[in-house]
Amino acid sequence: MSLDQYLSKSSILLGLEAETSSDVICQLGETLFNAGLVKDSYVEAVINREKTLPTGLPLDGEINVAIPHTDIEHVNKSAVAMATLAKPVTFQNMVVPDESINVHIVFLLALDEPHAQIEMLQEVAGVVQNTDLLELLMTATDPKEVLAAFAKSETDPKSN
Repeated sequence: MSLDQYLSKSSILLGLEAETSSDVICQLGETLFNAGLVKDSYVEAVINREKTLPTGLPLDGEINVAIPHTDIEHVNKSAVAMATLAKPVTFQNMVVPDESINVHIVFLLALDEPHAQIEMLQEVAGVVQNTDLLELLMTATDPKEVLAAFAKSETDPKSN
């Protein structure tokens, strides 16, 4: 399972202006809904899940990520939406839910098979450990650059 197989240019939002985690989820979820990949219940389900099971992931570098997702019944076809944020947005820490972290990149997962969630989370975990790739994502100005960065990381996964 490769992250770039589930991303499309239309689901990559660069320099996204957002005030809250819910705002980010709404804007990313809308790209998936408009493509027919998720049901109209998807965004609300992700936001509700985020309240009890937060997905902010603090990293060692300056770039933190969040990986919001929800249950398969809200998904028509597996996909991922991704955003780099114009300014960091607060998400709650997935390990210490009472702790807020400033997030710079969000991967919104929409998966239609139960076992796929673990595989995709492992895939994203590999991406977020690659600091060079995270820097490329943050400086990308076109979705094609994002897809190319993922493709390059697939052929050279240890480029961090």
